[in-house]
Amino acid sequence: MSEAVQSEVHNFIRETVTSHPIVLFMKGTAQFPQCGFSGRAIQILKEIGVTKLVTVNVLEDAEVRQGIKDYASWPTIPQLYVKGEFVGGTDIMNELHASGELATLIKDAGAIE
Repeated sequence: MSEAVQSEVHNFIRETVTSHPIVLFMKGTAQFPQCGFSGRAIQILKEIGVTKLVTVNVLEDAEVRQGIKDYASWPTIPQLYVKGEFVGGTDIMNELHASGELATLIKDAGAIE
């Protein structure tokens, strides 16, 4: 990926995560996840009651798929962002969900009605 393309991709990612309270970069869509980890991430968010969720299907754009890994210095997808901040992948979401911290974080972000 050229520096210009990488910069463009990072700008897209930064704009996306800062313009929406909850963003999940995932494989597939919320309606049709394309991997088990993305499916579990959506399941967790549904259990919490998230209503304002933006998802980005990284399978639609190879540059975004690589760019999100570079952006967060996190090697796996899905990746959850709350109020522009990287929270983590499915494993961290599971832990935060079990402790109740994820629901609090998401409620504070205004993504539960």
